Amino acid sequence: MDQSPGLVGIAGLIYLLICAVSIISRGFAGLGGDAAHSMFAFAANPWVGLSVGVLGTVLIQSSTTTTAIAVTAVGSGALPIRGAVPIILGANIGTTVTTTLVALTFIGSRTEFRRAMAASTIHDFYNLLALVIFFPIELIWHPLERISGALTNALYGTGWLPDPDRFNFIRAATRPVVNGVIRATSHLSSTLGPLFTIVIGAVLILVAVHFLGKLLKLLMVGRARDILTKAVGRNAYLAMASGMGVTVLTQSSTITNSVLVPFAGAGILTPAQVYPVTVGANLGTTFTTVFAAFAVVGQDAKIGLQAAFVHLLYNLSAIIVIYVIPVLRPVPLFCAKTFARIAAAHKWVIAVYLITVFIALPALVIILVGVL
Repeated sequence: MDQSPGLVGIAGLIYLLICAVSIISRGFAGLGGDAAHSMFAFAANPWVGLSVGVLGTVLIQSSTTTTAIAVTAVGSGALPIRGAVPIILGANIGTTVTTTLVALTFIGSRTEFRRAMAASTIHDFYNLLALVIFFPIELIWHPLERISGALTNALYGTGWLPDPDRFNFIRAATRPVVNGVIRATSHLSSTLGPLFTIVIGAVLILVAVHFLGKLLKLLMVGRARDILTKAVGRNAYLAMASGMGVTVLTQSSTITNSVLVPFAGAGILTPAQVYPVTVGANLGTTFTTVFAAFAVVGQDAKIGLQAAFVHLLYNLSAIIVIYVIPVLRPVPLFCAKTFARIAAAHKWVIAVYLITVFIALPALVIILVGVL
C-alpha cells in the first residue's frame, strides 16, 4: 500500500501546526508586549520577577521574547541583571502552557487524552522541578549571575558566532501563512486584531491536531511506526540531541514539544520517549538566544549576552542535575503520568491547574508583592 499521500498529509499538517503556533505567538506579542514592558519596570523583587516571567510568557507565548524584553529593561536601567535572572527562570515555566493546551484537543477520548497529557506535562514538571532546585540557590549565592558574567567578559566582542536569523528556514517557510493571517487582521483595532489572530491560530491548532491524530492512526503501523519509535526511543541522549536540533531550527521549544503530543496521544510514542526530546528542546531554545546575542550591537549588547548565558547555564545545569543524575530523572515522568491519570478522570483538574499555575498564582504575587 502506497503511504506517500498520507505522509504528505502528515507533513502538511505538521507545517500547519508550526504555522499556528507562530500565529498565536505573533498575536499574543501584539496584544501583550506593552503590558509586559510595563510589568518588568517593577520586577526587581525576585518573586515578582519570577511571576512576571511566567505570566509574561503566557501572554506573549515566547520565552525568547520574554527574555528579550527583560534584557531591554536591564539595558534601559529599569532592572538590574540580578532582577532579570528570575524573569528568565519564570519564562521557562510559562513556555510550557501551550503544549498542555495542545493536549486538550484529545479530551474526547479518555485513553488518548491521558497519553497526550502525560507527554505534554513532562515539560511542566521538569521545569518546575528545575525551578524548585535552582531558584533558592540563585537567591542565596547567585551562581547563574556570576558565571554568566564571567563568560560574557571572556567572550563578548569575539564575533565568531553567526546570526541564526540568516539560517532560519522554518521561519522562512511559514512566513507566507503567518504574514497572511497578520495582514487579514491588520485592519482591525490594536486589540481586536491580535485577538482575532490568536483565535485563528487556536482554530488551526485544533484542526491540525485533529486530522494529524486520524492520519497517524491510519499510517503509523508496522514498519513506519518502528522507524519513528526507533529514531526517538532507541537512545535517550540521541533523542535529546534530536530535540535540541529541531528546536535550534524552529527557534521554539513549544513547536518541538507540540508536534510530539499528537504522536503520544495516538500511542505511537510513550511519555518516556518524549521525555528526553523535551529536555533537549529546553536546551535548544537557549542556543538561539546565545547565537543571536553575539550578533547584537549597541549599548544593550553585552548585558543581552549575559542574560542569554543565564538561560543557557540554567537549562544545562537542569539537565545535569535532573536527567543525567539518575536519582531525580524519574520524578517529572512520574508526576506527569500521575497528573494525566487524575486529569483524565476529573477534567476540572486541568482548568484549576492551568489557571492557578500560569495565571492566578503569578498574578497574585505581582499584585501583593510588586504593587501593594
